[in-house]
Amino acid sequence: MAFKFEKLKVWEEAVKFAKEIYEVTRKFPKAEQFGLTSQLNRAAVSISLNIAEGEGRRSNNDFSRFIQIAIGSLNEVVTLLYITLEQKYISKMEFDNLYNRCEGISKMLHAFRNTLKR
Repeated sequence: MAFKFEKLKVWEEAVKFAKEIYEVTRKFPKAEQFGLTSQLNRAAVSISLNIAEGEGRRSNNDFSRFIQIAIGSLNEVVTLLYITLEQKYISKMEFDNLYNRCEGISKMLHAFRNTLKR
């Protein structure tokens, strides 16, 4: 591994989560391709991208700011999951599974941000 962020468990989980979101959105109606599908995919990918970008910054304060942005992207995903559930694009079981994954990643991001602030 050439990059430090590749060793971060939270980054690894965020990449796996983005893959799961892509798998779910493949089933969305074609009419949503440029709407909810695109928005959900971009928000999910943004989590790991911000972790990676933050790791490349020169200070823990900068890194912490990018972790906060990743948390914001995760919050977008949660909101989009509610919308896709209401639109019946995902089942309650899919929603619950993805929501639980969001909770786990959120805990990891918050703990990591707190570590950076010390």
